Amino acid sequence: MTSELQDLYQELILDHYKRPHNQRHLDDADHQAEGYNPLCGDRVSVYLKLDGNRIKEVAFQGAGCAISTASASMMTDALKGKTVEEVRELFDKFHALVTGRLENPEAGPDLGKLEVFAGVSQYPVRVKCATLAWHTLEAALEQRGGVVSTE
Repeated sequence: MTSELQDLYQELILDHYKRPHNQRHLDDADHQAEGYNPLCGDRVSVYLKLDGNRIKEVAFQGAGCAISTASASMMTDALKGKTVEEVRELFDKFHALVTGRLENPEAGPDLGKLEVFAGVSQYPVRVKCATLAWHTLEAALEQRGGVVSTE
């Protein structure tokens, strides 16, 4: 990756950290979950409103590092209007990307702007920051209850 592209990716992550999208409580959420990363103290709540099997609205609240907050912000942007199955496929591909296990980038759903997190795979401790909101989303969809922990 060129240094110009890395700079652009860093700018996008910082922009979503400083001005996160969909960061609010969703009063009429029909699914929600809490997540916590004890390693760095990131906390996130994910709220979903479904219309049948489709994400009608998604929001989050929380406090965390730039990677955690940007990931939650960009996740919410990417999920609106998707079916639960599409969301799970997107999570699987995102997880493979940030853990450095993405074998075929062309297969499966398009990650779009989420590709900015590709560099996280070089920093294993940061993978938990990038995936906290996603694991919390998964718990919300499954209505698991309790707090999702990255440990």
